[in-house]
Amino acid sequence: MLHLAQVQHNESTGRVELKLLARQHSENSWAVINPENVPLTDTHSLTPDLLVLVDLSENQEVVNIQQAKDWVLELVRQYLTTGVSPRFLEEEAERTEQWRQDLTQRSQDLTRQRLEMEARREQIQTLEEELKREKQQLEVTAAQLKAKEEELKQEKQQLEELLKGSKE
Repeated sequence: MLHLAQVQHNESTGRVELKLLARQHSENSWAVINPENVPLTDTHSLTPDLLVLVDLSENQEVVNIQQAKDWVLELVRQYLTTGVSPRFLEEEAERTEQWRQDLTQRSQDLTRQRLEMEARREQIQTLEEELKREKQQLEVTAAQLKAKEEELKQEKQQLEELLKGSKE
């Protein structure tokens, strides 16, 4: 795992050590850690206070070590020359959070509207079914009235015939 470290001379042991300062989590994500010391066996060309990038194995053994100068300069080029500062990142995070909250609110509003529309649609369907039933009842009643009317016509004809027959 890649770490940012500072080369130090340990006065009590007389040995050169690396003071681990930060650990890489992903390509663009680092975390500052509680400093811890890792002893070095090969110390050629490493002077105290030098910042280095060190790749450590799971056993805290140095796999690779290189000066951090180019890496730090690249950070300056990428982030600090374009105005990306901690304050800028904080403001962007705040804007992003506000945007997320706005989207959440809009989503909730849309969900509420959708539920209201579904409730209205169900009401309309219920009314349509009720109107269909009433229409069917009216059609049945109309058919019954028509049948009664026909029956009355026939009875009227019979009465007229009876009346005609009794006059003759």
